[in-house]
Amino acid sequence: MTDALTSPLHDRHLALGAKLGDFGGWSMPLEYAGGGVVAEHTAVRERVGVFDVSHLGKATVRGPGARAYLDTVLTNALDRIAPGKAQYTLLCTEDGGVVDDLIAYLHGEDHVFLIPNAANTPEVVRIIAAGAPDGLEVVDQHRDFAVLAVQGPQSAALLDALALPTEMEYMAFAEAQLAGAPILVCRTGYTGEHGYELVVPWASAADAWDAILATGERFGILPCGLGARDTLRTEMGYPLHGQDLSPSISPVQARAGWAVGWGKEAFRGHEALRAERAAGPARRLVGLVSLERGIPRPHMAVTSLDGEALGEVTSGTFSPTLKVGIALALLATSAGLEEGDEVLVDVRGRASRFSVTTPPFVDRSPK
Repeated sequence: MTDALTSPLHDRHLALGAKLGDFGGWSMPLEYAGGGVVAEHTAVRERVGVFDVSHLGKATVRGPGARAYLDTVLTNALDRIAPGKAQYTLLCTEDGGVVDDLIAYLHGEDHVFLIPNAANTPEVVRIIAAGAPDGLEVVDQHRDFAVLAVQGPQSAALLDALALPTEMEYMAFAEAQLAGAPILVCRTGYTGEHGYELVVPWASAADAWDAILATGERFGILPCGLGARDTLRTEMGYPLHGQDLSPSISPVQARAGWAVGWGKEAFRGHEALRAERAAGPARRLVGLVSLERGIPRPHMAVTSLDGEALGEVTSGTFSPTLKVGIALALLATSAGLEEGDEVLVDVRGRASRFSVTTPPFVDRSPK
């Protein structure tokens, strides 16, 4: 990872004994010394944790008709939300695959802030800029801002102690100040818990991180790596781009049709998606829960009990909450699988029994 990009908190992570991993070309914490994935996961489920997710992209679309233009490109309908609210949406290929899933923050008709995934940011910016009308500016701000995610049942109490706004609806955001710098406080997250994501100027990230950890001590806070972020999001059945969504996995297949504005006249990839929706997808994302001791991992083959090939695991992990293996898997719809049906997953050469279910795997709501 000698050429990997680093967040403005890289030195803080090294001082905390973080084990680093590559995420979209960025060297980011996987877990921290003295904690580990399970302890960090538990802190978020029971108390509060803070994640550095500054590898996520940031981009601004500004100018006359910014919202109206984005509505012709992104899948979801931006006219469903008012200024001060955010929306989960998708940027698709013309044939219905997913270039990226991202969050759009609506400041106003002429100003939308986007947070795409790290590795996809240049392509997202390129596609949006390529079709932008004259007078509309699309700016890649990947390294202008850091993003800190404060997640867990005690997240509101922690932010209250920092004099930050907390009384807002899910997917809303507000401007505030932290450690002397202007920040954006967003009621968003990727864990299934009540939580917030703070968009902080790059140069102010270390001060904000220090303030959150210092104030969070009384709430039992832990710094959390992206290993725990993955187990938390998998327990909720949240898709990860590159695994559960991709240019070859459409939102119809990934059960993400709720993030598509089907009533809109057009958006990028709409013809292919409408056709797939009408015909029914050949494969669909389902949840799997281990009935034995197998821990599923991406690309493990899934078969019926009599050996018929059904598809493969897209995301798989050990659930610290349920204490069993769980997975998202893209399986053939022709198999007619229903809730509770059993399938086999090839876990390192051993056929392990799993039960089909519909995520989320745990009873949580970020709202």
